[in-house]
Amino acid sequence: MPVRMEQVTHTYMQGGPFEATAIFNVNLEIHDGEFVGLIGHTGSGKSTLVQHMNGLLKPTQGTVIINDIKIEKGSKDLKTVRQQVGLVFQYPEHQLFEETVEKDIAFGPRNLGLSQEEINDRVKEALQLVGLPFDEVKDRSPFELSGGQRRRVAIAGVLAMKPGILILDEPTAGLDPRGRDEIFREIQVLHRKKEFTIVLVSHSMEDVARLADRIIVMNKGQVALTGTPREVFAQADKLRQMGLDVPQITNLMLALRDKGLDVPVDIYTVEQAKDVLRKVLEGKRHA
Repeated sequence: MPVRMEQVTHTYMQGGPFEATAIFNVNLEIHDGEFVGLIGHTGSGKSTLVQHMNGLLKPTQGTVIINDIKIEKGSKDLKTVRQQVGLVFQYPEHQLFEETVEKDIAFGPRNLGLSQEEINDRVKEALQLVGLPFDEVKDRSPFELSGGQRRRVAIAGVLAMKPGILILDEPTAGLDPRGRDEIFREIQVLHRKKEFTIVLVSHSMEDVARLADRIIVMNKGQVALTGTPREVFAQADKLRQMGLDVPQITNLMLALRDKGLDVPVDIYTVEQAKDVLRKVLEGKRHA
């Protein structure tokens, strides 16, 4: 299910005294099965951009096309788009409200008018996808769970709608390291096994470098850079001019190069750095 944006502009409070253009003339395409990382400084237009992908916002100008469905300024019935594109906001557990985990995840499918059997199947599958055992958590209050578990229940509620595209806006915000690892592990499984198209909005260069196939960099409401993690993080000077940085491991490799060590600087994960440094050290021993 591809996503395409053609000359998309969005202006808040158009014509009023506080008019502000958040994104301007954006053109981009996200392909089926891609894992895209979306980065940019605060106020760069990231959240405005992704809210166009499921029709929460409509363009002031331009067109968004989701699986051949057009979203334009005058578009009205966008229910189909919102079923196909699941959007997980920051702190999605704040939207949990039912008395049990099972009822909360079932809320969306029930509103689709599905049979009870289909609803039950979707709840079980969604919990399985986020790594929570149905029998152990279905009757528990969401508010009795850990922060990471609540976050996964909230994501399960989106997955129960069976979207083809999953947009995650800072999905690990506020979680401890263990909770972060749990969420990202399940996101990787969703992408690998279920072939979801995933858009991950994040401020963490490390997370995006480790997870994404392609990175889109927003700056001042426009797409400033796009490419593989290696291609994007090789442009460290440009990123810093935009108020961003490269992963810490890339900075380490740059510092080692400055110290005279012959190492590549297009390294952006710990695993890559370990492999490179091991080879360098082995080479020095045999020299």
